[in-house]
Parts: sequence; structure tokens; C-alpha cells
Amino acid sequence: MARPRSFDEQQVLNAVRDQFWDAGYAATSLEDLMRVSGLGKGSLYAAFGDKRQLFLRALRAYTDDNHRRLREALAEAPRALDALRMLLEAPVDDSGGMRRGCLLANSTSELGNADPEVLDHAHRAYETSTKLIGDCVARAQREGDLPAEADPIELARALLAAQQGLVFMSRTGLDTATLTATARSLAARLLPDHSGA
Repeated sequence: MARPRSFDEQQVLNAVRDQFWDAGYAATSLEDLMRVSGLGKGSLYAAFGDKRQLFLRALRAYTDDNHRRLREALAEAPRALDALRMLLEAPVDDSGGMRRGCLLANSTSELGNADPEVLDHAHRAYETSTKLIGDCVARAQREGDLPAEADPIELARALLAAQQGLVFMSRTGLDTATLTATARSLAARLLPDHSGA
């Protein structure tokens, strides 16, 4: 009989995700994966497959978690306009956590030209994010805070591009005050309050 697994699968996925996130795919070795997971090669490959399969699984889990958190954050805000502004301010992080950038964007930059599966995953992930943000834009329009004639998907793409730009700028070491001012400037231009309040 096969022995039951004696490790926490989610913990292992989180550890290897962080390794890929910090070092990138190419610079992460099998030894790195064994070190951070605490598993031997046989156990690691038996549970998750080879390095590429493990990376794709960690990337999908990261994306699923991001979409879950985005969905919750957009839905929980009392007004949709506040949620959209929060989206732009999210990359501004005093703790330095965003200095790592976005694992999906990092991975797409590194592997997108060489790995069609990574590129396809990134495309679908950004389309999902755009749809979630677009739904929030439509809500802000219904609440009277954004002009009704604006195309929700076009504005959502602009907001996502702005947010990803801020994430990238944070990776360059730009100071928090400058990032905050940039985020507020983007919010003022992309999300002017039309409620008259």
C-alpha cells in the first residue's frame, strides 16, 4: 500500500511559489525547490510532477488567490468608486512586499515568448481581472459616481494597466511618497467623481 502523504500540500505550494517569485523560473534549481519545500526529489516529483508542472501549478494557485481577493475587495467596499481607487493604491506598500512585483507579470515577462501555456494563462488571467474590474466600474456608474457613457471594459483595462505600471514602478525602488502621489494622480484622471458630492 502507498503511504499517505506526510506534508501539507498547500504549504509546499506556497513555499515553491515564493521561491519562483523571488528568483524567477530559470534561476530556481531543483535544489532550491527541495530546500524550500523540505521534500526530496522523489517526493516532490511524485506529488507535483517536474519543475515546469510545479511552477504552473503554483502560478495557477497564485492567480486564483489574487482573483478571489480582488473579487472580495471590490464587492466589500461601500461604494464601487472607492474600491476602484483602492485598486490603484494597492501597489503602494510601505512594507516593501510589492517590491517583488506581480508573479504573473514577472513570469509572463520571463517565459511568455518561450512558453505558450504561460502566455495563455496570463491572457486568461488578465481577462478575468478586467471583467471583475469592469463589473465594479458598471456598479460605480449605477451609483452615479462615474459617467454612464464610459465603456466599463475599456476603463477596466486602463485601470489594470495603471495598476500594473505602479507595481512595476515599485520594483524599481521608487519611494513610497512618489508612488502614492502617482497613484492619486492616476485616480484623479481615470476616476473623477461625477456624483457632485
